[in-house]
Amino acid sequence: MDTPVLETERLLLRVPRIEDFDRYAEFFAHESSRIIGGPHARGDAWRRFLQMPGAWLLQGFAMFSVVEKASGLWVGQAGPWRPDGWPGTEVGYAFHQDARGKGYCTEACVASMDWAFDALGWDDVIHCISPENAASQAVAQRLGSRNRGPGKLPPPLDAHAIDLWGQTRGEWRVHRERFA
Repeated sequence: MDTPVLETERLLLRVPRIEDFDRYAEFFAHESSRIIGGPHARGDAWRRFLQMPGAWLLQGFAMFSVVEKASGLWVGQAGPWRPDGWPGTEVGYAFHQDARGKGYCTEACVASMDWAFDALGWDDVIHCISPENAASQAVAQRLGSRNRGPGKLPPPLDAHAIDLWGQTRGEWRVHRERFA
């Protein structure tokens, strides 16, 4: 499988690898992961972890593992995501607790959105965000996305309240200039 590796000033974005799993499981075991469906026991985190490599294989895209260049440490995931029944073409993101507040999420999302619009040809990007997740809402706003209102995830996630944040390709081209 030929998969892209995106590079930013401080980060590498690549397909998930087995060596990412311990940090991934640590992230999903933490109480703060409740706003994205956690916390998860290690076995549940393993099954969730396998979704991304599987999506890469079957769809040709999924969220990237985000790795800090300086340390080689897995710091989170970000990128295109569209499971069956999803409310749109999403660029999602989730970052380890010790990676927050460093601007990594915005940096990874800029690269991911460029790739989704340019390589995948998407015309629109959404972010499915819990109404209580102020940090993710702030990232979406920095990216230029706006709250489009409540959305609905497919079962078994349909009980989770989400707002759909997003923007079109044309809007991104305007917002993208501030990151140049």
